[in-house]
Amino acid sequence: MGADPADIAERLRGIGEELADLALDRLREATDSVRAGGVPDPAVTAEEKRITRARRSVDKAASLLDGPRSAPVTPEEGP
Repeated sequence: MGADPADIAERLRGIGEELADLALDRLREATDSVRAGGVPDPAVTAEEKRITRARRSVDKAASLLDGPRSAPVTPEEGP
């Protein structure tokens, strides 16, 4: 029994939201460091970028599973 693509897309959207939260946490960590007079940890900023790339990929996968959302194509009217 296979899973429905729409169900998988929904789960991927949830994962995308979790990844967005993680990326924001890393950004907060980097900005807290700057506010404290330091410099952002390069490992933290690199991790944020990696998480953001993963989120974009997950969002793209969810979008692909949803399929086209455009209006149905209708035949052109003749002259």
